[in-house]
Amino acid sequence: MHRVSRIAAVALAGALALTASACGDKPDDDSESTPGASAPGGTAAADFKACMVTDQGGVDDRSFNASSWAALQKAQKELGIRIKKADSKTENDYVPNVDSMLAEDCDVIVAVGGLMATATNQAAAKNPNQKFVIVDSTSVDPNVKGLEYNSAQGAFLGGYLAAAQSKTGKVGTFGGKRIPPVTIYMDGFVQGVQYYNQQKGTNVQALGWDPVRQEGQFAEKFDSPSDGQRIAKDLMAQGADIIHPVAGATGLGAAAEATQSGRASIVWVDVDGYTSAEQYKGVMLSTVTKGITDSLFLALQDAVNGKYSTQPYLGTLQNGGVGLAPFHDFDAQVAPETKSELARIQGDIVNGTIPITSPAQPKG
Repeated sequence: MHRVSRIAAVALAGALALTASACGDKPDDDSESTPGASAPGGTAAADFKACMVTDQGGVDDRSFNASSWAALQKAQKELGIRIKKADSKTENDYVPNVDSMLAEDCDVIVAVGGLMATATNQAAAKNPNQKFVIVDSTSVDPNVKGLEYNSAQGAFLGGYLAAAQSKTGKVGTFGGKRIPPVTIYMDGFVQGVQYYNQQKGTNVQALGWDPVRQEGQFAEKFDSPSDGQRIAKDLMAQGADIIHPVAGATGLGAAAEATQSGRASIVWVDVDGYTSAEQYKGVMLSTVTKGITDSLFLALQDAVNGKYSTQPYLGTLQNGGVGLAPFHDFDAQVAPETKSELARIQGDIVNGTIPITSPAQPKG
């Protein structure tokens, strides 16, 4: 399958960032929003309805659900479409939530997260005329368009940054669940730490994940900040002073613990944590970004314009689909040498000089 992108490439010598759109206020579960009278888009757009089913954590996760809902909100504002969503509390909600959207006569149904692939594909097979878009999973002909991201590339930069900034010589990571869209971050993060050690002759330890054995720490939830706080405490007790949570709303617990204890900083995921989780901005060293909002908006725009296709999208460093957010309050603490090295490393990943070896990388 061919890989496509219409997102502008990130400049290698410029800022290492893809700042996703901030999420709006959370409407009620299974709620519908219609554009105001001044909304753009003609009669066809006004009649178009995009529906979304979230993964666990809901649209307030400051992560992949929030980024996806922001895309629908952007489409509502800029294209004039109608939007509706249903929040999944557990995996048992996937099928009934998708079924509820099928009953709503949605023009396109957006499923958020790889865990929803089975429910989505089954519904698509039973409803071949219904258009679907799924985040973090593959395209399936004839009616499921997949949006995937090689997050290991951006996480490699995040791991290198963490190793460079660590004062204790120990950094950590943990996941929400052991699934490819999560472990891909963890693989890249640890590989970035290892590359720093190779280049600098150091021995910074990466706790919480073994990329060779594919084993590590998981909360088994995406909606439990208390579990995230517990795991963060454990990593800090082992000496980690920078933590990379890949766990949706569960990761907010790690940010809370870092803020309360003052013992660590955070490398967030998906959408710039400095703005999306503003209450914890003081500990947000950076974010490994994933351009869900931009890529999903483009998929919705194509559907509105009658150009829907199942040609897969793959976000990379080259096309700006993944990246590393600005350092914000930590900017002065990141040495110019480190910034230059990150720019060089990004270029070397793009041109293949530095290979990314995560087995969770999308195959599309």
